[in-house]
Amino acid sequence: MQISDSVGLVTGGASGLGEGTVRFMVERGAKVAVLDLPRSKGDALAKELGDDVTFVACDVTDPENVKGAVAEARERFGRLDFAVNCAGAGPGARMLDRQGNPHPLGLYRHIVELDLIGTFDVTRWAAAHMARNEPGDSGERGLIVNTASIAGYEGQIGQAAYSAAKGGVIAMTLPLARDLAAHGIRVMTICPGIMDTPAFGNVDDSLKQKLAEIHVFPKRLGTPADFGRLVGSFMENTLLNGEVVRLDAATRLAPR
Repeated sequence: MQISDSVGLVTGGASGLGEGTVRFMVERGAKVAVLDLPRSKGDALAKELGDDVTFVACDVTDPENVKGAVAEARERFGRLDFAVNCAGAGPGARMLDRQGNPHPLGLYRHIVELDLIGTFDVTRWAAAHMARNEPGDSGERGLIVNTASIAGYEGQIGQAAYSAAKGGVIAMTLPLARDLAAHGIRVMTICPGIMDTPAFGNVDDSLKQKLAEIHVFPKRLGTPADFGRLVGSFMENTLLNGEVVRLDAATRLAPR
């Protein structure tokens, strides 16, 4: 699959890893639908990047919204070749707080609904549209890239819910690839490590450098551009399928 002239969607595409992917793809000649919350900067990003980008408001925890948004993304450019799921969040909470109160069940449900079920929902509708594509030379009709986290392997204190959701994304990668093989659709997952995204908020440079020191090599934080380049590599190397790739400079998380 060539990036140039391809058409895709990116959830969470208005900021962070999603925005990095959108920018990378558009720079290389793709057309992209940015799916993100109405309050996001998705519309401003689309206006900045021009006619090859469109914004579609989407809350991935709303099934009807997801169905309509994926359909709208396909209709805007006439096809759907790739889908990248970056929408997600991971607020932390310990199993018991300092007063001995248990982890809020509603928070657990919300994180799983957003990070795991939302990813699955977008994936199923994206696959349904990709399956209608004319196959390429190798029989390929599409690529789906999901976002997990290294916390899906070694979650830290307070990450039980987030790790469970991201572990689910990791675990469904191979079964999804097997399910969709007959339709010529590949499925890959990226597990980012410590990334320099807006999630850091107002963290100062000295703290960022301390976090970068956790990396084995190179001693820097990952960037949205790093993430976008990896998605591009998946597109161009069509033998990659059903695999989970850590983007983390060989980092292994400690308990805290």
